[in-house]
Amino acid sequence: MSERIPDGEPVYTIAVASRLTGMHPQTLRKYERAGLLRPARDGNQRFYSASDLVRLRRIRYLVEDRGLNMAGVEMTLSMTDRLGTIDDGMSARQVRDTVADAVRQTTDDRTMPQPTAKRRPPVPIERDGREGRRP
Repeated sequence: MSERIPDGEPVYTIAVASRLTGMHPQTLRKYERAGLLRPARDGNQRFYSASDLVRLRRIRYLVEDRGLNMAGVEMTLSMTDRLGTIDDGMSARQVRDTVADAVRQTTDDRTMPQPTAKRRPPVPIERDGREGRRP
């Protein structure tokens, strides 16, 4: 008799999770470093749950199919997580408040000051007619 493993039970090693999601193990590590998911750990060994695999597939969809960068993925997952707290027993007002709060928090995250990129100086024009070459 086989028992069903709960979705939140971390049972898959990184090698198995990698194979089940079609992602390279290093990609899974990168997403963990970015804070997009937190697999369970036993020492240095990572263990992924069925819920983690669903989240990884969602990340892959957002990156590969929708073209989001890491910041976009983080924002999308954050809003999805916040909206995931809505349940059938909530009143319409509670649902509206939860949605408004999720939008407000996501907007606040987006309006944080972003680091400015350093721009390279313009390429000088040389007198002998050649343009665009750096000395």
